[in-house]
Amino acid sequence: MTRVWLTEWEWACCGDPFAVGDEVDFGVATRIPDSSLAELLGSGLIATVDAVESHHEEELAERVHGRVTAVHAVTHEVEERRSLRRPGHGAPPDAVMPAEGEEWPMVRRELGGGVFAGSRPSRYVIEIVPRPGTATLKPVRGVRLTSEEVEAAPRPESNSTSDAATDGTARSLAGWLVDIDDRSRPPLGPLS
Repeated sequence: MTRVWLTEWEWACCGDPFAVGDEVDFGVATRIPDSSLAELLGSGLIATVDAVESHHEEELAERVHGRVTAVHAVTHEVEERRSLRRPGHGAPPDAVMPAEGEEWPMVRRELGGGVFAGSRPSRYVIEIVPRPGTATLKPVRGVRLTSEEVEAAPRPESNSTSDAATDGTARSLAGWLVDIDDRSRPPLGPLS
């Protein structure tokens, strides 16, 4: 069995859906997880990771191919720290700070016929800071499956209030640990 780490941000946009029992073929970016993944997962879980998958790089020569035997969604706690947006801190350095109670000016593009597209930044900059040692596993049936095929993936569960100026904690999906009956590695011979 080979345990492969799949990063949430890579699979948020692309990657073929798969479920337990499916055959998969993953490109291996590394067999040695980096320190940030070790910090996220903790010493106990990182010791179980045999490979880190990537499909946004060039074609990777090393592969893991086989049948998926288990998938675990990995969530972790993050702190949401909010601070007032100010010039040079989330706003252009030459921006003029709006008066208390006013919104930042809208950035808009005229599309013609009285129609425009626009956006306005929030009054707050939100910094998301991972909390080490808070990773938990939840068995799931697969990755990127439609809602009919699998229960919903873990969603952020915020403990903060609705006040935009309040800091808080949330649980967020970080990725998946996928166990594979790996056919790309030769089987171990008998021990003597």
